[in-house]
Amino acid sequence: MRIVFMGTSDFAVPALDALTKDKHELIAVITQPDRPAGRRQRLRPSPVKIYAQGSGLDVLQPERASAKPFVQQLRTLKPDMICVVAFGQILRRSVLDIPPCGCLNIHPSLLPHYRGAAPIQRAIIQGEKVTGVTIILLDEGEDTGDIVLQRTVPIAADDTSVTLSKRLAHIAAPLLLEAIALAEGEPPPHTPQNHACATYAPKLSKEEAVIDWNQSAEVIHNRIRGLQPWPGAITSLPDGMSLKLLSSCVGSLPGELCIPPGTLHITVERELWVQTGNGGIQLHQVQPASKRPMSARDFINGYRITTGIQFGQVH
Repeated sequence: MRIVFMGTSDFAVPALDALTKDKHELIAVITQPDRPAGRRQRLRPSPVKIYAQGSGLDVLQPERASAKPFVQQLRTLKPDMICVVAFGQILRRSVLDIPPCGCLNIHPSLLPHYRGAAPIQRAIIQGEKVTGVTIILLDEGEDTGDIVLQRTVPIAADDTSVTLSKRLAHIAAPLLLEAIALAEGEPPPHTPQNHACATYAPKLSKEEAVIDWNQSAEVIHNRIRGLQPWPGAITSLPDGMSLKLLSSCVGSLPGELCIPPGTLHITVERELWVQTGNGGIQLHQVQPASKRPMSARDFINGYRITTGIQFGQVH
């Protein structure tokens, strides 16, 4: 089968790797144009482009994949199927109608739940215990296409968006190959989603980064896990210095102390605990502004953190 692959982020690379090792003919890889990144805003290629070039694959980088000139270029490639994974653009009907076997997409949730840009992060933030990957036949909606295959995946108690994303990507790759194998001259068998049960996972914002210590320990812990790597969970010290919270666990403050939410307690073992609106959180790893990540113990020692200091909001 002649396949065109569309993808951009790290999440898409395992699927592309699986396709390159499969029996199908991968005729082109389409990814987003190089974008400015880093402090110097130098153009940086996408992870998919880096992998594709290293594998000797033809790479195309349209600004808009549904623009008429590029649609015509796609038609000349005559793909049997287009596989779309974390590409970053909604494809129009002019593209979807090109391959006779349809356009397959990997979405990292159990659709119709968590449609949208941040399904992995939102599932963790909401405290879900399971998620999954879904292969859909793309339509013009946002993650509304018919379901071809689906697989459930547990969310570990210590999973972050980073670790869960990596696991889902590697589970999704062979599932995509399985879905492709079901297509015989036409799209693989598919079932409509139950749109009445749909939930949404909108893109994360910087405003969501600030921790409210009046919330419960469980809610805050889930936010710390789910907001990685961007925008990150952030709080501040009394002097206004912002602090990114990277790793935590839920528990009770030693001695069942009764102190206001946001108040720090340093144990004899130099553990860093914070009181919340309900329960306590132990911080394992943090990152002061403009510094590298460090252990909570190094933070206590290096910044002279003492019991009774109160975290606040970032202004």
